[in-house]
Amino acid sequence: MIDLYTDSSPNGFKATIALEELALPYRLHHVRIGAGEHRSPEFLALNPHGRIPVITDDETGVTLFESAAILLYLAEKAGRLLPASAAARWEAIKWLQFHASSVGPIIGQRVHFERFADAPIPAAIERYRRLTEDVFGVLDRRLAEHPYLAGDDYSIADIAHFGWSHIARIIEFDFSRHRHLSAWHERIAARPAVARGITLPAPATDA
Repeated sequence: MIDLYTDSSPNGFKATIALEELALPYRLHHVRIGAGEHRSPEFLALNPHGRIPVITDDETGVTLFESAAILLYLAEKAGRLLPASAAARWEAIKWLQFHASSVGPIIGQRVHFERFADAPIPAAIERYRRLTEDVFGVLDRRLAEHPYLAGDDYSIADIAHFGWSHIARIIEFDFSRHRHLSAWHERIAARPAVARGITLPAPATDA
């Protein structure tokens, strides 16, 4: 059985969506970041960096943090959400890594400077708005040529990017001018497992 420790956040939703898509049995543990539960000794024993999501798998003895690693593990365990051909598989991994190294950190910094910084820093806000537009443009151009990021098949790369595009919509980081990205977002959002995943452990709000 897999135990998932998570909260309602872009990275957390990646794990809940994947588990719902793959229909793997799991136990959900709500780690309330607002209450500081991610800094408890029990949680830090699972992830010393104090971030969600984390999974443990008592069948294999594996404990993982970092959402990209979790997505790869779950896909390999279930034998789904990674394309079968080597070329398409590496496309999925490439776009998953692009998300982990570029898209997530860039949008995350924009969220911080626009929503949570103690005082506005105009240069930082302008920088991360521009970088966000740059990565939205990269995704839009890819999706102009392919229905999904790995090519013809839905994969963990799409789940990773949707975690943040979902939050971008909620907090009104508008990407509607990127029509291929917007159409892809709507296709992913319409999937029943995705609709379930973004409500666990609770829906995100623009708070």
